[in-house]
Amino acid sequence: MGQFSELKLAVPWGHIAAKAWGSQQGPPVLCLHGWLDNANSFDRLIPLLSKDFHYVAMDFGGHGLSSHYSPGLPYYHQNFVSEVRRVAAALKWSRFSLIGHSFGGLVGGMFSCVFPEMVDKLILLDATPFFLDTNEIENLLTYKRRNTEHTLQVEASKKPSKVVSQEAMLQGFLKNNSHVGEECGALLLQRGTTQVATGLVLNRDRRIAKIEHCLDFVSKELFEHYIRKLQARVLLIKATQGYHDVRRENDANTEPMLFKIGMLRAVLKERFQFVEVTGNHYVHMNQPQLVASVINSFLQSKERIPAQL
Repeated sequence: MGQFSELKLAVPWGHIAAKAWGSQQGPPVLCLHGWLDNANSFDRLIPLLSKDFHYVAMDFGGHGLSSHYSPGLPYYHQNFVSEVRRVAAALKWSRFSLIGHSFGGLVGGMFSCVFPEMVDKLILLDATPFFLDTNEIENLLTYKRRNTEHTLQVEASKKPSKVVSQEAMLQGFLKNNSHVGEECGALLLQRGTTQVATGLVLNRDRRIAKIEHCLDFVSKELFEHYIRKLQARVLLIKATQGYHDVRRENDANTEPMLFKIGMLRAVLKERFQFVEVTGNHYVHMNQPQLVASVINSFLQSKERIPAQL
């Protein structure tokens, strides 16, 4: 199932780009990439998944081949959640499964709680449905401030996008993304850059900066309240060398992650499955065979939860 088709879905600010694999008659699965990545994040995983499903991997707004947001509009967590709803409407999907890697898991998690009747299965790849505010109380206002300041700074700067050689682009990318191997880095840049006369430029909107600047962090109380709304069955695949927190300096503190897994288990009971695999944050790209079989059996398992309106 290496063959895919390119989609362009109209939205008020332009289009959302996506890639589709498999028969449109199959049950639909929407794949959501991580922060600053793009739909190519799933190029190595989807060919290993069951041919019975219809997979669509979208580029979030301002990423990959999707349009940038209109001038003056900031990028916030909830905007990306709304994009998922727009894509579902464009594809005429009323109920589907979600696979989210990293930030895509946060978007998928929020979507599955806001629109619980639309999601039957939620698969989180080294991701959790929400980030807790436990380590962030002191920083929340600073993040909001920085998001606004960064947006204004980019708007004021009339500097054109930096043009760099293919090799320099790849090396820079790998330096900033230590978990991505060279082959996978090249794959992400293939969709994340555009060739110009003298080299490559990044496609992504420069208004998009640090992930924590745009996230909706939640308290432990809200976390529990939100996941009680889930109708989906949830599979959480944790990479042994993956990330535990939004900021690397907090990674050693596993308490928030353990709280979330414990709460998902307590609330969802048999609707929650937790699997640990050997690998890093990009295990689904670097070693897709390690996650493909567990995803397949989860997608193919029949105990579908009836929708409750």
